[in-house]
Amino acid sequence: MINKVSIFAAQIVGVSALVLLTAGCQSSRIQTVDNASPSVPASQPVVAATTPSVAKTIIRIKAGATEAFKDSAGNVWSPDQGFSGGDTIERADLSIGNTTEPGIYRSEHYSMDSFTWPLPNGKYLVKLHFCETYDGIEGPGQRVFSFNVQGCEFKDFDVWVKAGGPLKAYVETVPVEVKDGSLKITFTSNVENPEINGVEIIPQP
Repeated sequence: MINKVSIFAAQIVGVSALVLLTAGCQSSRIQTVDNASPSVPASQPVVAATTPSVAKTIIRIKAGATEAFKDSAGNVWSPDQGFSGGDTIERADLSIGNTTEPGIYRSEHYSMDSFTWPLPNGKYLVKLHFCETYDGIEGPGQRVFSFNVQGCEFKDFDVWVKAGGPLKAYVETVPVEVKDGSLKITFTSNVENPEINGVEIIPQP
């Protein structure tokens, strides 16, 4: 009796679905195999169950900006958001070295405590954009701060030293894994205030 019921159910469905799930991947791939019985009309719709997924997109934020910014590749950077504490400033028309995208570095968020962004769990590449554009900083050691990216610690970070001087872009790239639905970066002042010009969050396989 069990075998007859199973065969009857298979004839009604007429299609078997093979769902391939890759660990760490937010999408599923469905491969259908046609096992339709002649007794089932070809026009009968077949619905295959899928696992809901959360889309991952690249996040780009231009720190300190009041409006969205489009770079030369056509990527849109959202205006300043996600930061806790501090203040913002825009410095238009600065000549910035070490980059083909000087517009990213003509605004900044400074003296912030943290940056937080909700994300689906998974692996990401976080790119932090820095540039010393404040004319009150005249040499190395005059702005030094520490920051922590999802548990990865950067101590005694000096933008001037990393970039090789003022008005020069520097990008710190940090691979991270989000496990609690949120990316968090904390900043601690050592000498002067921490500053940042942009944040990119790029999903990884």
